[in-house]
Amino acid sequence: MKLDRILLFPYTLTLALRNLLYDRGVFKSYVPPVPSICVGNVTVGGTGKTPMVELLVRMYRDDRRVAVVSRGYGRKTKGYREVAVDDTYREVGDEPLQIKKKFPDVTVVVDADRTRAIETLAALPEDRRPQLVILDDAFQHRRVRPGYSILLVSSTRPLHKDALLPLGRLRDLPSQVKRADMVIVTKMEGGVTDTVRYRWRENMRLPGRIPLLFSRTAYLPPVPVFADGCDQRYVYSKNAIVFSGIADDRTVRREVGWKYTVNDVLSFSDHHRYTLSDMSRVLSSMRRHPTAVVLTTEKDAQRLVSLKGMPPELKARLFYLPIVSEIIPETGSGRYIEEELPGLGLKQLKETIIIR
Repeated sequence: MKLDRILLFPYTLTLALRNLLYDRGVFKSYVPPVPSICVGNVTVGGTGKTPMVELLVRMYRDDRRVAVVSRGYGRKTKGYREVAVDDTYREVGDEPLQIKKKFPDVTVVVDADRTRAIETLAALPEDRRPQLVILDDAFQHRRVRPGYSILLVSSTRPLHKDALLPLGRLRDLPSQVKRADMVIVTKMEGGVTDTVRYRWRENMRLPGRIPLLFSRTAYLPPVPVFADGCDQRYVYSKNAIVFSGIADDRTVRREVGWKYTVNDVLSFSDHHRYTLSDMSRVLSSMRRHPTAVVLTTEKDAQRLVSLKGMPPELKARLFYLPIVSEIIPETGSGRYIEEELPGLGLKQLKETIIIR
């Protein structure tokens, strides 16, 4: 037995026993009274849950009233709270705020007690009651049993090459993929051959009954973090400074590298609470690279707009990169133009999900 398995044995045993008790019904799970889809993972961050939630919102919001339930990680408030577009990340968390700003007409709520959140939504008047609840980051939260569970796995960190916390990034056993109704491997690059699909299924030991899909991250043109005082000319610079506080910044660094010469990269912890001291580090880099645009992520932008005393010279050069998740479709022997593929992937995703 490897040393890491010996060290992690108590944690492994605890997780295995917990899951067994839920599987056998000793620990009871709450079944939502409304159709629900869970988006989650078995790792700590970095799998692209928020873009996938947003993809599902775009896919269903024209057909039915959709609500999103999130824990609201990092917020200073407690209990149930409905997110408003003019809230701050300190009140509701950066990811729920990002979703609400993108979809103002969609109900987004935060509550660490997801059962209470669902019950509150289900008790709303009929004209506001959601017809579909999307649970963000709730796969390991077994006190709720959603109608459909989507498990995300990052292509940059395969489960079979990872380890449980604290030696790795896994917060649950890799074998829990078998509980999912669908598995999506995210952050893929290029096409996905039949061989690639087969190897991923084999490495995860994923039963054939569970659909396996793949997605890529598509980046949209840079958007000013601060509309007032922004100088759009910096977008056309040939150089860039990148900073972010996310679980895995490899994808954004790679994307920026396609369009700019990256002069500097500043990495902060996931959900980092920015200070003016942090901005001083960015300013120092800006002075070394006076023509570079400063780029960050969409999630970071939610935290930066609330920072008081942001230097005007940084506001002028600071942009974020919006992202969307796109399903890479199985095209078989058919021939398609590139512009058709996102729509085809979305159709395949929707046809595969069976909402109960």
